[in-house]
Amino acid sequence: MELKDSKTYLNLAKAFAAECQARTRYEFVEYGFRYNGYEAIAQLIDKIAYQEFNHARMLYAKLQEGSPEKIENIEITAGFPFKEKWDLEENLKLLAEDEADEADNYTDFITIAEEEGFPEIAKLFKQIKTVELRHKEVFMEVYNQFKKKKVYKKSAKTVWYCPACGYVGEGKEAWDECPLCQAKQGVCNMVLPEGYII
Repeated sequence: MELKDSKTYLNLAKAFAAECQARTRYEFVEYGFRYNGYEAIAQLIDKIAYQEFNHARMLYAKLQEGSPEKIENIEITAGFPFKEKWDLEENLKLLAEDEADEADNYTDFITIAEEEGFPEIAKLFKQIKTVELRHKEVFMEVYNQFKKKKVYKKSAKTVWYCPACGYVGEGKEAWDECPLCQAKQGVCNMVLPEGYII
């Protein structure tokens, strides 16, 4: 079977559209955090949005490889979320839900790609799914810290870093303003559990 004649080809297009939309939704949420002074959370969301861009880039490349002629249009039908509003706390939870939903979609796409004989594409879908599940965990961690007002308060002594000027301090709580450059607390680094690499 030719890739361009398969369900896998349509699934590549659906996944591409979903990754592009996820990136844009995340940028909306990132803007809300940045606007409200939570620079560190905004930067974390921006990193994840950039990762979604790269997922879309890889999917787009596979679409192009699957069609020797110019692709004019790919007709797809799929549902896409429009849940996020302008509530910072709730949006973090919704971003985690979006990532879980994307991972579920990739599960189906993997099965179809394997059944249709496209192991390389199934592998790509698996790799992206793994990242989406990690994104979900990170968003839930940030959501829980934000909800419990624990972003800048920890039970143990923590190293706090100001990316604006490079100042480093230690304590159970981050400063309200950087002692060196007076940057607001929201600029200070976030502390995530070990293994939450973004």
